[in-house]
Amino acid sequence: MSSDEESDAGGERKTTTLAERPGEPPVVARMIVEIRSDGSRTIARGAIEEVTSGERVAIEAHGSTPLALARSLAKSMFSAPALARQAVKALLASKKSGIRG
Repeated sequence: MSSDEESDAGGERKTTTLAERPGEPPVVARMIVEIRSDGSRTIARGAIEEVTSGERVAIEAHGSTPLALARSLAKSMFSAPALARQAVKALLASKKSGIRG
């Protein structure tokens, strides 16, 4: 099983577990994104972590519409250091080969 840490309302860290499904490949990267919006603008901030090395990179995107946010987020991911690019390429390759994530 994979486990992640997240903060509860009091700021304390707790561990949550994501169940692995039979037949799925191993986790190679994690992406966590927080999305904030006031109705006129939306900001997405997060990180991508490569599992084996633990290396992390930050990502950030801004948009006035969901489509603009998605474009900005994709641009941020593809302009990130090699770690993020490798994670995104692996994700895209798995989608092309029919592996569901």
